[in-house]
Formats: sequence, C-alpha cells, structure tokens
Amino acid sequence: MDKKRNLNKTLSSVMGIAVIIISLIISYFIYHDILGNPENFVGADPENEPLEGNYLGVIHKGSSIVILQISFIIILFTYTIERAISLSKASGKGRNKAFAAQIKSLLHKSDLEGVESECDKQKGSLGNVVRKGVKAYSEIDGLNKLRPEEKAFRLKRELEEATHLELPQLEQNMAIISTIASVATLIGLLGTVTGMIRAFSSLARAGSPDAIGLASGISQALVTTALGISTAAVAIVVYNFYTSMIDRITYSIDETNYAIMAKFKEDQA
Repeated sequence: MDKKRNLNKTLSSVMGIAVIIISLIISYFIYHDILGNPENFVGADPENEPLEGNYLGVIHKGSSIVILQISFIIILFTYTIERAISLSKASGKGRNKAFAAQIKSLLHKSDLEGVESECDKQKGSLGNVVRKGVKAYSEIDGLNKLRPEEKAFRLKRELEEATHLELPQLEQNMAIISTIASVATLIGLLGTVTGMIRAFSSLARAGSPDAIGLASGISQALVTTALGISTAAVAIVVYNFYTSMIDRITYSIDETNYAIMAKFKEDQA
C-alpha cells in the first residue's frame, strides 16, 4: 500500500512539472503568434497601438508578464477538469447522503452482505471506506481472544486507516488551485507596478512625453491587473466549490464510520 501511495505521489509530481512546462510553452506561442499577430495592430506593427476594438492586441500590450498569466489560466483549467473527473469518480454513483442512510438501515438489520453489495454499486471513496470497515468488522468480531473494548479499538483504527487512505486522493492538487488564486493576484500587481514604472519613465524624459511609451505602460498596468484579478477570482470559486464537495464526502464517511462503530459496540454489549 505504501509503494502504491509513493508511486501516486511521484506520478502526481511528474504530472505537475509537465503541466507547468507545457502551459508555459503554449502561453509563449499564444502571446507571440495569436495576441502578437501584426494584423491586430495599427500599421501591422506590434510596436504600434492595437486596432480599435481589437482585444487581442490590447492583451498583448500587457508585456511578457501576460505569458505567465496565460500559463496560470491553462494550469487552472487543466486542474479544474482533473479535479472534476477525480471528485466525480470519488463521489461514486448516487448521492452520498442517501447512500449513508441506506448503509445505516442495513447495519440496523445486521445485513453486512447487503452493505457490501451496496458498496460495490456505489464505487466511490465512501463505498471503499465502508467496504473495508465491514470487512474488518467481520474479521475482528471473530477474534474471541480479545476483549470487547480491544475489538472496538482495533475496528476504530481500521476505519481511520481506511479513511486516511482515501483523503489524499480527494485533496490531491487542491493546493495548486489555491496557490494560483493567491499568486495570480500578485503577478497582476507586479505587472501593474512595472507598467506604471514604464509610464512614468516616459513622462520623465526630456522634452515632450513619449505618448506611445506612456500608453504602453498604462496598457500593461491595466491588462495585467485585469488578468490577475479575473484568474484569481475564478480560482477562488473553483477551490471553494471543490472544497465543499470534499467536505460532503468526508462528512458522509464520518457518518458511516460512526454507524459501523455504534453497531459493533451494540453487538459486543
């Protein structure tokens, strides 16, 4: 089991590095070949101002910091899809609340075979924990050499172990989404600061101010700010949505674990 968990961690790390590298490469080509297309600018020159109403050219004026911000968007999109698939699979079939109620009803009838059958149908993290709990229930119940409190302690440990094995899968890559929510805003602020420095530098030159330099600096400040705030806002919404899904699954796991322990202690009394 430890080897499998270590392998999953290694694959997750490799995937994370691959996603970052690929997103940066894609972002570079988007910035230079799509946003920086000469057709988006006056006189077909990316050094000039964007054509009126051409938002691709406007975003390009955010400077090379936009490459990093686009990569954040790609990474966020990638892990949003990945978490949607993984958590949908972890949730299993049907509603966890209804499944937990069904399990408690079967436990009340002492129908352990029925519980295992329902777990096979559910095919989610909750079903995995309950199945392992019921299996441990049967095995520990047959250990006549142990006292009832020792049996209960061992079952509790088995349930906790089964739960802890499922939690990493549920929370995997959530840290990446939360990091993007924080870092995207800071990168947007960095673009704002560098853009304003560029704008004030054009004003400080001798003679008449450089209108193009001033406009470019202000454009960079506004574009990077907008991209940073919008990316962070989406990341926060996604993170909170998936966190609520994980909380519902873990609550159902705790509810069924409590039901299994209560039934076991009742039988041992």
